[in-house]
Amino acid sequence: MAYAAVISLTYTIERLIKHSRVSIVPKPSTQLVLFLHDQLRALKAVLRKLDYSSSGGSIIDTKTVDALDVEIREAVRELEDVIESHVLNQYLSQSHENDENETRSFIVDLQELKQDVDSFAQTVNKLKKAYIQEMINPLLKEKDDSLIPSGIDCFGEDESGMVGLSDQYMTIKDRITNKLSPSVRMAVSLRGMAGIGKTTIAKKLFLDPLISTLFDRRAFVTIGPKGQFEDVLLDILNQVNRGVDEKIVLMEGEGKLSGLKRMVQGRLTESRYFIVLDDVWVMELLYQLVDLFPDNNNGSKILLTTRLEQVAEIADEHCRYDIRFLDKRESWDLLRHKVFDEMPCPIELERAGKKIAENCEGLPLLIVTVAKFLSKAEKTREYWNMVANDKQNSVFVGAYDQMSKVLYPSYNYLPQHLKPCFLYMAVFPQNYKIPRSKLFNFWIVEGFLELACSPDYSANQFFESLVSCSLVLVHKWSGVMKTCSLHSSFLYLCNQEARKIKFFHGLKNLDDGLAKESLESQRRLCIRNNVLFGIKDVFDAMASVSMVLSLLCTGPYHKYPVPIYLGLKLLKILDALTIRLYEFPIEVLNLVQLTYLAITFNGKIPSSISKLWNLEYLIVNRHLSIVKSDDENSSYLPTKIWDMKELKHLQVMGSNLPKPREGSFLPNLSTLLNVSARSCTKDVLERIPNLQKLEFRNEVAPDNNADQPLRFFDCVSDLRELKILKCVIVNPIFKNEVASPLFPLSIFSSNLYQLNLSGFGYPWEEMKKISSLPKLEVLNLRCYAFRGPKWEVDRREFPNLRFLLIEDTDLVHWTTDDDYCLKELMYMKMKHCYKLKEIPRKFGLSVQKIELIECNPLAEVFIDGGYSESSFIRE
Repeated sequence: MAYAAVISLTYTIERLIKHSRVSIVPKPSTQLVLFLHDQLRALKAVLRKLDYSSSGGSIIDTKTVDALDVEIREAVRELEDVIESHVLNQYLSQSHENDENETRSFIVDLQELKQDVDSFAQTVNKLKKAYIQEMINPLLKEKDDSLIPSGIDCFGEDESGMVGLSDQYMTIKDRITNKLSPSVRMAVSLRGMAGIGKTTIAKKLFLDPLISTLFDRRAFVTIGPKGQFEDVLLDILNQVNRGVDEKIVLMEGEGKLSGLKRMVQGRLTESRYFIVLDDVWVMELLYQLVDLFPDNNNGSKILLTTRLEQVAEIADEHCRYDIRFLDKRESWDLLRHKVFDEMPCPIELERAGKKIAENCEGLPLLIVTVAKFLSKAEKTREYWNMVANDKQNSVFVGAYDQMSKVLYPSYNYLPQHLKPCFLYMAVFPQNYKIPRSKLFNFWIVEGFLELACSPDYSANQFFESLVSCSLVLVHKWSGVMKTCSLHSSFLYLCNQEARKIKFFHGLKNLDDGLAKESLESQRRLCIRNNVLFGIKDVFDAMASVSMVLSLLCTGPYHKYPVPIYLGLKLLKILDALTIRLYEFPIEVLNLVQLTYLAITFNGKIPSSISKLWNLEYLIVNRHLSIVKSDDENSSYLPTKIWDMKELKHLQVMGSNLPKPREGSFLPNLSTLLNVSARSCTKDVLERIPNLQKLEFRNEVAPDNNADQPLRFFDCVSDLRELKILKCVIVNPIFKNEVASPLFPLSIFSSNLYQLNLSGFGYPWEEMKKISSLPKLEVLNLRCYAFRGPKWEVDRREFPNLRFLLIEDTDLVHWTTDDDYCLKELMYMKMKHCYKLKEIPRKFGLSVQKIELIECNPLAEVFIDGGYSESSFIRE
């Protein structure tokens, strides 16, 4: 994890250089910073060589490289702590000199650190040379114990049938055996998470009697991340040739490789062959093999299994299959079969058994491994209930440990820049659906992202890369990727790895809190049981961990206050939303290095918040409370919030931005959430020119006029960078007749990507004013956002709309002037549309799913038959 440490220190240096309130003087200090920046850039390039070696199939001495990685990581972390402490001390000394002016700039002199920087450069240069030496001198062969198992067997003992995944098996078999398919050679790919059953399906296909008769020559080769071209050719020849020419085997170098290639081509030419390449990782090796296999124009097939989307894409789109997780029934069938074979499960164990199977989350490898433990244990109701009710039980822990050899390569062979992002997902609790936006924010403030492009863009690219490696479970809502999670087996692996390399330390029980050796040198503490703060011994133990940079409280919500330890002077991230505070913790104001602050309390933010000159994210949730809706009770943030120039994300529930002072300006603020329409004045929004995401709510009391607050809303047209807008009228009041617009919908920015409207009650004719937005892809309409019986859509409207949600409306007839409307639509969901009788029969060719939930059955007639059962869902 040296690479993550280098990125973090680089991020720290760049923030110092660019900070609006920091002046680095004199000139030698600036030169020192630039020298260090160059050293880090060179070190990062060296560490990336490990990625190139892995992707090229080279075999390196991992133990030596890991040891060097630890040394480099510790050297980088030590220097970062020295710099952060020095900057903190300089800030505190200068702020004491002028307590009245909390927002003035201050001077940073780094000349005192020259010796530290020079020593760091010498140490790292020695380590770099050793690291490079390992990269350019790979091992000739890996030890026998390095072979990585690629999968598991989900068959019965007689291999007469598969337990689960039978639908996908038959679909893939039909693709391979279809006589009507083109005669050209075809590649078929199976992709999915480690242990999901790719190899099981591939083996079953390879042994299938029909496939055996259709193909003259067959070979099944397991490759793995360290597979070598020469070894794969030898394996294929041993299966299709019944032996290899001894003369070629005794040859060395290019001569041997050329001979093997000629033999493989010779044996496959004129034959109809079926080659299975199991567990493929390296693109270069795959291209070499595919280019070597002849296209005899006779329907030969190449079947490959992989965890990587990039590898799977060598097959044509219609020949790529993402292997799914087992459903609850299949999971129980597999577990029962592996524990009891053909014998029935005792009735008293069935309920607990189904729960155990469900806790395996559909992963066949975990189900089979857990079944092995259960087979050897006592088969009593008490024991099975104990296993079913606790996923931290020794059965699951033992299963996770046994699986690690299969799962670990998915992490170990990640590119350097993705490893910290993946491990960080394990700070969240089990079964927690992580908001993607929150995960991205953490990655950004932790300094995990490349600085060459915008942080949001980098975060999205990194996330997509993890998804493509079959590591992250994605949860979509209204067709949009909103949340994600880790499978429990990967969550366990990440926690084990994070503890080993001191990436973060999780505290769930008293032993975790008192384990001083584990706490020592930790950068991040993850509190999974907030009650631990109330135990004096744990509280005191945390006081000994002075260099913690992140304190993450991810346990269940605790509605009673506990004393959070806030003596961590270098703390950058404090996420304590799951702990209710009765008042603002004044000790936080001493943590001037904070970049991310998230807390829950019901009071007002003090004006001294501006002391947190590094703060970029301020998030305040409220404990359940009743607030009056009239203007007199509106809460405003302190005026000094306008002095916090580094703010990027502001989300204080129930509070609004105050009237700005002359010259006030928040140039970096890109996200503003949970404000009222009253605060969206022209004067306010003009001072936030780079706002990209805005969410406002307007609560309408029964005796209030809803028109007044929205009169300020026309100034949203000034926000040229706005991409996401959410407008909610809480407790809307509708008259019998459809209301005329309170503000013109045509004022939205042409850059708008997502629009959420709720409670406006506008006539459907007003939709034409937003339907021409060229970049609009997501439209969510809730709670009578539009009213009236008829909506007619022109074929030219919504040129790029992909996701549409309509929930709670009195719409009756939805018509179009063309055979197709919304031609780019991929996902549509209509919910609680009880009056709906007519909708367009056809949407664009890209439609993947249409959901009608609690809608008038008459609406189904218009689209039933036009879409497959998998894409048209009724509830």
